[in-house]
Amino acid sequence: MRTLGMAVFKQQKVEDFYDIGEDLGSGQFAIVKRCTEKSTGVEYAAKFIKKRQNRASRRGVRREEIEREVDILQELQHPNIITLHDVYENRTDVVLILELVLGGELFDFLAQKESLSEEEATEFIKQILNGVQYLHSKKIAHFDLKPENIMLLDNNIQLPRIKLIDFGLAHRIKDGVEFKNIFGTPEFVAPEIVNYEPLGLEADMWTIGVITYILLSGASPFLGDSKQETLANISAVDFEFDEEFFGSTSELAKSFIRQLLVKDTRKRLKIQDALSHPWIKPVNPRQALVRRQSVVNIDNFRRQYARRRWQLSFRIVALCNHLTRMMKKGHTKAQDKPKMGYVGRTVAMFERECESDQEEEVMMRKPRTRKRSSTS
Repeated sequence: MRTLGMAVFKQQKVEDFYDIGEDLGSGQFAIVKRCTEKSTGVEYAAKFIKKRQNRASRRGVRREEIEREVDILQELQHPNIITLHDVYENRTDVVLILELVLGGELFDFLAQKESLSEEEATEFIKQILNGVQYLHSKKIAHFDLKPENIMLLDNNIQLPRIKLIDFGLAHRIKDGVEFKNIFGTPEFVAPEIVNYEPLGLEADMWTIGVITYILLSGASPFLGDSKQETLANISAVDFEFDEEFFGSTSELAKSFIRQLLVKDTRKRLKIQDALSHPWIKPVNPRQALVRRQSVVNIDNFRRQYARRRWQLSFRIVALCNHLTRMMKKGHTKAQDKPKMGYVGRTVAMFERECESDQEEEVMMRKPRTRKRSSTS
């Protein structure tokens, strides 16, 4: 048994303490089920993570990755971040007992609205920023912020509470310790990830810029026709505010996005600066009025966002099928992989999408909402 601060990997059978209910979602190496704690009657989500059984295997999640996720989750107590309640372990799985989040994805909720002002939009962005501020105050970077990981606790109220989920890629940033990695979802990763440069809290801020761009338009700033094109667009910071999508968007909102989508991490908005930006926190009545009168083109948001989701699903399924065929033919042996360069990093990202289970913290879907078609 391993103790991680507050958390203990309990070796008892989870079924002895929880009634396990229906499936809520699944990933490559994880399945999430509704459960009820027998002693209290409180409902939770039980995430069963398949453990990798040996170092040679590519099935399952490495124990040290699960430990890192638990170690981070156990420290987090914030209204806008999912809460870890308990951890169990058996021979094949680690079971995370998590807060039950049933409101679906934020963007799915917004797509059902008849209208949306920038003022309303900033109420959601502010919640995301508040959650990220809490993480960054603890020197924790999420590294996988994206629409799929921004959920709602309950979508039956006018301003639902946002919950940031999926801490499978989260890392503690240590002063004086250089950290590099190739991970995340290509569409949302910062240039320093693409270029294999030292990583820090700034990577989350870039991603918030991408998320805000999509929220206001439905379009994605860097998404290309291939993963390589997407990564090249990110590295070149190649984006624009197309009049078709941003014709009714305020300059305040564009300023917020521009100051986040900055390649130089030293010049990118930090979390406190983002919270103080006049689009988030107007400093005079004129700025407040601009936010109130500027509207999101909801029809365009629905159309562009649906198109984007379809494209992503199609590409991921096609790519995973291709890699599976390659692996079966023995073409992806370790010694045959490209050296770590632009193409090598791209391939690493591809493999991450096909093999990772770290995308399914609490996929609490109602039957009428879209079910994810891949592990991401």
